[in-house]
Amino acid sequence: MNTKRDFLSITDISPAETRRLIGRAQELKAAPAGSATPLAGKRVALLFEKPSLRTRVSFQIGIAELGGFSLYMGQDEVGLGRREPVSDVARVLSGYVDCIVARVNSHDSLVGLAEYGGVPVINALSDLEHPCQTMADLLTIAETHGKTDGLNLAYIGDGNNVARSLCLGAPAVGMNFAIAAPHGYQPASERGARADGGPRPTVHPLVRPADAVSDANVVYTDVWTSMGDEAETAERIRAFQGYTVDGALMAQAAAGACFMHDMPAHYGEEVPPGMLEHPQSVAYQQAHNRLHAQKAVLEFLLA
Repeated sequence: MNTKRDFLSITDISPAETRRLIGRAQELKAAPAGSATPLAGKRVALLFEKPSLRTRVSFQIGIAELGGFSLYMGQDEVGLGRREPVSDVARVLSGYVDCIVARVNSHDSLVGLAEYGGVPVINALSDLEHPCQTMADLLTIAETHGKTDGLNLAYIGDGNNVARSLCLGAPAVGMNFAIAAPHGYQPASERGARADGGPRPTVHPLVRPADAVSDANVVYTDVWTSMGDEAETAERIRAFQGYTVDGALMAQAAAGACFMHDMPAHYGEEVPPGMLEHPQSVAYQQAHNRLHAQKAVLEFLLA
């Protein structure tokens, strides 16, 4: 019987598994690189339809540090759904590799890879979710605050894939989630329940950023225009006026609050220049933690 696990959504792991993976990521981070090689002899295909810096580098280095081998393929080499059907790509790759890490335009492509493939599939970003980013975020919050339970996370900006995964992942580790976004840019309501039966997220949709950050231990933002939404750039810039996260907004958050951004940043829009170097910012630590969080996920699925 095939018992493979996929990681398409943050809800594909239980709350207990989420906590365990955060702890394991901390252990892997503290250990010398290459000291644990649970992926020895394992082959991982990186299938990317979208550009990447942090995701590609962190996965390739992480796979190597765990003793595995990775092969990168871009959009022109595969052409999911264009050059070949997703079902054929999934079946062929499953005969070559032990895992598929996919960064795709449509979440449906991930679902197809998981359905027709015989190896674990990891969501390295889709239009619906970004669970690997959320795992790195939760790791960073645990490191920064020494805990996650009882903390308040305020997300300022577009209810995009990053916001959706955070909305579902935060309650799994005992956190509260609030989002401040203009009308029409809140996360879709149908994503408000965990498919794994874990804690149902209580989302506090607000309009004013100041209301969201008033008791926030974590203030998080992302770009106003995500990849694939570029045609809406001018409209979104108008809609999100007043949603910039700066030092003045951080001063209204709870004492000891940290600032997070998953990057890349659009300076002059969601943040002013220099905000990622703000004394309360953990954005670079957050970026580096992609490596350790993803190593824990890879080990969990493959070892």
